[in-house]
Amino acid sequence: MNIRFQWKLMFSFILLFIFFLLIQGYLTYSLKKPFFFASLLSLFITSIIAFILLRFLTQPLDDLMDILKRLTLGHRRKELLIDSKDEFGFLAKAISEMDAQLRNKIEEISKEKGTLQTILKGMAEGVLVVDEKNHIIMINDTLRTLFSPSTEVVDKTPLELIRHTELEGAIHKAIQEGKNSSFELTLPTSLGKIFEVNVVGILPPPEEEQKEGHGMSGAIAVLHDISRLKELEKIRQDFVANVSHELRTPLTTIKGYTETLLDGALKEEVAPQFLQVIQKHTDRLAKIVEDLLTLSKIESKEFLLKKEKLYLSELIDDVLDFVKEGAKKKKISIDAVHISSSFIIEGDRNILEQILINLLDNAIKYGREGGKITISANQKDQKEIEVSVRDNGIGIPQEDLPRIFERFYRVDKGRSQELGGTGLGLSIVKHLISAHGGRVWAESQLGEGSTFYFTLPFHI
Repeated sequence: MNIRFQWKLMFSFILLFIFFLLIQGYLTYSLKKPFFFASLLSLFITSIIAFILLRFLTQPLDDLMDILKRLTLGHRRKELLIDSKDEFGFLAKAISEMDAQLRNKIEEISKEKGTLQTILKGMAEGVLVVDEKNHIIMINDTLRTLFSPSTEVVDKTPLELIRHTELEGAIHKAIQEGKNSSFELTLPTSLGKIFEVNVVGILPPPEEEQKEGHGMSGAIAVLHDISRLKELEKIRQDFVANVSHELRTPLTTIKGYTETLLDGALKEEVAPQFLQVIQKHTDRLAKIVEDLLTLSKIESKEFLLKKEKLYLSELIDDVLDFVKEGAKKKKISIDAVHISSSFIIEGDRNILEQILINLLDNAIKYGREGGKITISANQKDQKEIEVSVRDNGIGIPQEDLPRIFERFYRVDKGRSQELGGTGLGLSIVKHLISAHGGRVWAESQLGEGSTFYFTLPFHI
């Protein structure tokens, strides 16, 4: 106990004793009261004074106890009004400083936690965190949405959530050996999606890290969905393979016929036939290159549309005049129905003509001799007009419909090449429609024909 506080107590006892003697003497000698009665009354009065004095001395301690209880319960502290220079004053100041430091530290931790939660919530990657016992302590919203667990996953193992032994093994190695892992896997619960997974161990606190044989304090697994990248990579590989094939076929033919001519096949009845074949395949090469350049131009930032107000009926009439000779050769009739003269669209006239010519040309090429093609339009709402081109040709298998707008994709490669197609026409149509802010899709029944739809902005 501090000497200053001891002196206070000693002084208080002496003061109380003096009070007791004074009151007893006053009652006995001045008021002529009996000694016993004077002593009792003096004791009573002295006790009241002692209680008041004791409350004065212990009030700071009571205040400190009350403040400590409030801090223990997590309540905000009251202002410390103890300004004495004794132990209570020093203790009050220490408690005040400690409370301020704790409050600041809690606020810092809360801010860091809020920042971390915001980052995790905004991440496109799935994040899984486990402790040293391989129990899940947190997953972010992306991972929760991806696997849609029916129950709470905290305190469960990753295998219970994702059910993949390779991921479980990687997490185990990260915790036990501190070994980081990076690999690809297809998870059975993710509908065939492909993920790049990175697993790293969480370093233990410094005091635990110094202990011999102590492993990681947990692990973090980050799952990045690379399904789209894999799909694009496959499309790129297919594109390179298709371009190589499309260019190699006519080049091989041209090379063979040219070598034959150079070897002396210059007879009057043979040479013209060879030259016609060479010209045919040269034209095919030129068409492929032209279509590739067109696609490249459409996809470039420099591609601009020369938009103007156009009457849809006039546009279709001009296109029908252009394709009627091809239809006539196969005895195919083309009817334009429900094309209102009030349908006004906004777009690039030359490009829109190219779109319609491509679709009608396909319908003629793959249509039956003596068949029928119908082109129609209807206003879907105040924003767009839907145009359709329907034929009763050979149709397209359902499994091929999702891919017909890909570059160089053909349903029947042999028939397409025989008819002079490059495999780029529908891809060009899709890009040109998208440039106008529209959509394009197809419906078909094998053996019954196909219908191609596209939308264009309606000009009010």
